[in-house]
Amino acid sequence: MLLNESQPLSTQDIRQGLVVLKKRQRSLKLWTGVGTSFVLATLAGLYLQHDLIYSFFGLSNEVQQLHIPVSVQDNLLMWGNDPDYFWSLLSWFGWLIVKIFSAFFCAFIVVSALKKFRYFAIRFQSFVLKFVGWLIAFILIWSGLSYWQHDLQDEQKQMTETLVYYDQNIHQSTIAQSLTEQNTAQPIEAYLLAQTALLHRPADLASAKPYVKVLIDAENKDANFERYGFKSEQLWSMQQQVFQDAVTPAAKSVLPKIEKADQLNGVVQTILIVFLLISAVFSLVMFVLSRNIQNRTQRIEQQISVKFFEKR
Repeated sequence: MLLNESQPLSTQDIRQGLVVLKKRQRSLKLWTGVGTSFVLATLAGLYLQHDLIYSFFGLSNEVQQLHIPVSVQDNLLMWGNDPDYFWSLLSWFGWLIVKIFSAFFCAFIVVSALKKFRYFAIRFQSFVLKFVGWLIAFILIWSGLSYWQHDLQDEQKQMTETLVYYDQNIHQSTIAQSLTEQNTAQPIEAYLLAQTALLHRPADLASAKPYVKVLIDAENKDANFERYGFKSEQLWSMQQQVFQDAVTPAAKSVLPKIEKADQLNGVVQTILIVFLLISAVFSLVMFVLSRNIQNRTQRIEQQISVKFFEKR
């Protein structure tokens, strides 16, 4: 377009126009990256929203943390970890967002820095090699952040993992041996060992089922079952994971919370889907505009090159 003006433009004017166009293209590429990041974050949100909302209400479809009731003797209570599913999942989700954004943008910075070296500048002229370089940088940055995240794990979590770990038989676990030595009441032992089996990876449902049944029988027969200090949410998680249903009154007392969580889940899902569509359309528009400007600048540069050689 610049070359078709009624008044002839000097090469200097055209080059200045190209600089402006390239700045616009870089801005559009940046906005494309931002929009794409929002798309990825929204997809992650859609994937995690159910667990995140349930954890906000202190719920989880599966046992994820060990809860040791206050009725247990002090030498075992020191291992206790009152499940806080919301903050645990929120922390994990926060790390995920940090890793996505950091790895995504820092990979571009790494590629740009490498292009300052002649060796990489020549090879990164190929889009495929540039993408491979970006992907390698992304993986390395992601791995580094993941290692840092793992290194910052709470000491309490590591202690709990040691407490419930076993290879083949649940009675090999430290917690099972401690309970045997202390001659713990059967409902408490069943409560703790059921969690231990469900925290095993993969979940040891075969070992957990008898202990959950002991808890069900104890609740149905013991009028003072509440004195043990078991969490209703944890009982619901155990029964849900083993039987896919709430069986006892204590577990069923959580159902109003579940209804509220499901209602909120539907609202959040709708909002995220709308935001995903907006982000996707925004990214697509920015990408198309960026490509159009890129093609435009390339055509102008080609015309300048042709005129230059014609003059020679």
